[in-house]
Amino acid sequence: MKKLYGNKLYILIFLLPALILFCGVLIAPIGASAYYSFFNWKGPGAPKTFVGLANYRELFSSNAIGFMKALRNSLLLAALSVFLQLPLALGLALTLGKRIKGERAFLSVYFMPVLISTVVIGQLWLKIYNPDYGILNVMLRSLGLEKWTRIWLGDKSTALGAVFVPTLWQYVGYHMLLLYAGVKSVPLELREAAMLDGATDSQVNRYIVLPYIKPILRVSVIFAVTGSLKSFDLIYVLTNGGPLHATEVPSTLMINMLFLRNRYGMGSTIAVMLILLCFAFALLISAVFREED
Repeated sequence: MKKLYGNKLYILIFLLPALILFCGVLIAPIGASAYYSFFNWKGPGAPKTFVGLANYRELFSSNAIGFMKALRNSLLLAALSVFLQLPLALGLALTLGKRIKGERAFLSVYFMPVLISTVVIGQLWLKIYNPDYGILNVMLRSLGLEKWTRIWLGDKSTALGAVFVPTLWQYVGYHMLLLYAGVKSVPLELREAAMLDGATDSQVNRYIVLPYIKPILRVSVIFAVTGSLKSFDLIYVLTNGGPLHATEVPSTLMINMLFLRNRYGMGSTIAVMLILLCFAFALLISAVFREED
């Protein structure tokens, strides 16, 4: 018994540095945001006025804040990620999992955008979408489809979709690699047994591969949804939430509140709501997959 408690003490000592780092980097900022969300505060050096839940009520009731519109945009991006990005990534993973020729080369090519800085990707797509010399409008004009040309990032009707395309291009390789690892882990004996029984490729994928990789599918869905909810950098580079808040998401709204309007209490409130929403969706998705199992 004494030896057991001694081992626990050593375990605690070895875990303590990581625990301190975890609390300092993650838990403490979350606690500070929750604390400041109950105040009307204009930033460092300014007095804090306790307002209770007034910031939360204003967040959901005031159209001037624009949180509900920003949240709708994030949920739309999440839906596009789940129903467009993930099926595409799954299709690529299933195709590459068949040991096709040049498999490793394709993996590297599809994963390469994940390694590129988001700021660089944003600048690249700014050039593609440029209404004067951007390759997209130039191609449309060369094909005689000049009426289809747009100011893609400056038009309210196309801005959100134009922002999603680079997101899809950047992260489809990330989800593809996760799903590819799952596909490659399916025992070869199961595939061979199914094919001996006369199963086609699509039937093998549907009844053997997909059920086998369901835990990885769950992780990919959680990453896609929570990533859309807290998306910031690419949208900030491309549109900064414009035009007329058409691409505003909670993260860009939070930055706007903090650094442009000096409403640190409201910015902290948005940060807390983002954390709660990410946790809620992660638990909901896990529950859905658990019920299916």
